[in-house]
Amino acid sequence: MSATTVQTPAPPRATSPAARLSFGRVVRSETIKLLTLRSTWWSLGVTAALAVGISLLMAWAATDFGGDFNPVIAVTAPMQFTMLVAGILGAMAITGEYSTGMIRSTLTAEPRRGVVLAAKALVVGALLALTTVITSAVSIAASAPIFGDRSIEWSDPEQSLIPLAMGVVAMASFALLGLGWGFIIRSGAGAIAATVGILFVLPIVLSLFTFGGEAWAWIVDLSRYLPASAAQTVSVPGAEDFWVGVATLLAWPAAALLGGWAVLRSRDA
Repeated sequence: MSATTVQTPAPPRATSPAARLSFGRVVRSETIKLLTLRSTWWSLGVTAALAVGISLLMAWAATDFGGDFNPVIAVTAPMQFTMLVAGILGAMAITGEYSTGMIRSTLTAEPRRGVVLAAKALVVGALLALTTVITSAVSIAASAPIFGDRSIEWSDPEQSLIPLAMGVVAMASFALLGLGWGFIIRSGAGAIAATVGILFVLPIVLSLFTFGGEAWAWIVDLSRYLPASAAQTVSVPGAEDFWVGVATLLAWPAAALLGGWAVLRSRDA
């Protein structure tokens, strides 16, 4: 009598998470994580309220300025306040994961850490850019009746489209600056402090040296290369040193994200 051989099926071969996840899926995952946080919607709500509210206040105040006031300034000027909210939102987008330990699950699902950083940066930057486009459109529509016949000169891009577009770029860059510091410091309080320090405190500190005379003028000149000053330069209609401002505005978040990528690769989650 011959023995019957029973063949057991081989266990399924495990596939690595990296093979299953495309960049699009990582972006989708980061979008879901960001949009399901209450802090995200609170930050966006505060940004919208400040942007539209300050624009309307400036529009009403501009009725006493005569015909020399460009309505675009009323739309872009609130950025000096909303930049802080954008930077804080960018920092919280990653530090929250470190505080809850979710970053371990994220890196388990997608071990390619550069892909995680790139996807999160894309989502954060796009969200702030979209928010700025919407708030700018609302501010323009709401302030148009106040300005009356002194409306925006859309036929001249340097006086209208370019500064408005650079306002969108600036808000996205502020958020990415905060995101980069979040990856570097990994602490909500520390990342927010670093971001606010660069965007708000450092310009004030450098401006104090205006009382030092010519010997300290070089320190005052350094303030032109801060992100807040660069954003103000490129978002003003007919700005001088436009390309220097653009380079400065993009260099700060790029450096922060590169630093965050280096820390993310070299340190455990």
